[in-house]
This record gives sequence, C-alpha cells and structure tokens, in this order.
Amino acid sequence: MRRAFQYLALGSCTALILGCSAVGTPNTFTFVPDFPPNFKYDLTATYVPAKDQTCSVPGGKGTQLGFNKTNMKHAGTSVVPLYRTVSDCPLALNHVEIKVIGVFGPGRSNSSYDYASFAVRPELLERQMGSFRDDETAEFIGECMWFFRTVSPKRYLIKMLRCKKMDEQGNVGQSRPSTAYTLTQLAGITVRLKIKLADEERPGWGDTWVEVPGGWKRCLGEGMEDQRGYCNGNYKDFSTFRMVDERICTIYPGCTENKEETP
Repeated sequence: MRRAFQYLALGSCTALILGCSAVGTPNTFTFVPDFPPNFKYDLTATYVPAKDQTCSVPGGKGTQLGFNKTNMKHAGTSVVPLYRTVSDCPLALNHVEIKVIGVFGPGRSNSSYDYASFAVRPELLERQMGSFRDDETAEFIGECMWFFRTVSPKRYLIKMLRCKKMDEQGNVGQSRPSTAYTLTQLAGITVRLKIKLADEERPGWGDTWVEVPGGWKRCLGEGMEDQRGYCNGNYKDFSTFRMVDERICTIYPGCTENKEETP
C-alpha cells in the first residue's frame, strides 16, 4: 500500500523536484552497510537531468555527491537525496557506487577494496528491479573473498579483495554485487548491502603457492628477489614471508612461527 501511494505521488514530486515533502513523499533514501568486521565503505551518488528536462550542467560539475570519503567524518549510514538542482537544472539520482573496503592490518596501506553498485531509473521492467525485504527495506547481497600474494624482496604478505554478486540462495555469480531500483521505490526506504566474507582465502594467482596441511606455502621461484616466484614444477623449495606485524612465517594462514632469519 505504501509503495502504491508513492507511485501516485511521484508525478507531483518530479514536477516540483525540490518540493517532495509537500506531497508527503520523501526525497531521500538511507544506505545501510551490513558488513563483516574491519570493513567500511564510501559511496558516490551520480545525478542526471530529471525525466523530460532538457537542461544540462556545465562540465558536469556538482552532479556527484560523496559520502564517507577520506576527508569526511565516518558515518555508519548515509542519507542520499533522490532529487537535486544544480546550475538551475533539476537532477534525479541515476547511479550509486559503493566502494567496499576491507582492512587486514594496522598500516595505512593494509586495506583493499572492490565495488558494488545499483542503477536508479524513473522506470524499470519488473525483472530488472531489485528485491525488497519489506515495504521499508531493500536488500542486495554480495560475497567478498581475500586473495593473498607477496611483495618486495622480504615478501610481505598483502591481500586483495574481490567481491561478487550473491543471490538469496547463496549462489555466487561472476559479476560484482549490483541491482536496480526506480526513484519511486527508493523514496523514504532503507537500502541494505549485505556482504558475506568467504570462509577461505586463496592465492592471488596460480602456481605461486602450494596447498599443505594448515594452509599454503610460498614457492621460492628463483630466489627471494624473484617478485613473481612461480613454482614451475618445484614443489619442494619454499620461502618464508612476512606478515603485516613483521612475523616471519612459512605457512599462511596457519602461521604459528616467529622465525628471526630466512632459511
């Protein structure tokens, strides 16, 4: 019933652009992350001229809004406008991009990210529309996995985050998490991005690590100076690597060592 009322009200709201509250239809939605521990986000909302508008914004300046950017105070949720006016041009929300950021250590560089997004349109076919938990909350789901590799002659272990779309049955797709909503659907609701962290971590690419009990061993390659360090059939000679806390290990993630020297 609530969403049906919104459809009736949207015509007046679109005409007014900035006067949505006058007809009882909210001009915002709230983004809420449902993330694993040590994950955070930033969000970019992109706007285009509203339906039937012929105006444009010189140079596109002011057609994006950022939330939780590096120079901003971190907020747990973001309230995003559906309509704005820039350079006397009425704009409507067109696209929302969420940078999903995973943190794996205390250093400023000990993080990696991937993206999720959703399109926003005046109208969509039913099969294109995102799913709703109820009349107040829309939700889309993704799974993120850590992929590990080493860098520098000391072979510091770092991680790369990759995120994929997941359906309600838990099936993981090939593309990044994404969906689509109409402007009417978004008015006054909460959009929740639920991210599940994969149970396992895997090497960044093949033939560089060997799976053993307790985890993975790093192939030596042609020596510690060999940045790529492919196994090339040698599955007997391995190297140590350093964790972000400087522990020197031989197995990841099952490292229980603290060796002081590289063999």
